[in-house]
Amino acid sequence: MDLWNWLEYGAWGLSALLGLHMAFDWLKTDSTYSEEVLTSSREGEIEALAEQHKAGGAHHG
Repeated sequence: MDLWNWLEYGAWGLSALLGLHMAFDWLKTDSTYSEEVLTSSREGEIEALAEQHKAGGAHHG
């Protein structure tokens, strides 16, 4: 086998490992958090508060 065959097998192996990792992480996250938490927009609220704080801090400093 030449180098390209080994690289191809390595790429397929890496792809399979990444796929397994993604599936494991998905199942772990799905079992750890409720659907309400995963679909909430709490992250957006936190980001908006951080932006307001940055904008407010710029006026005071």
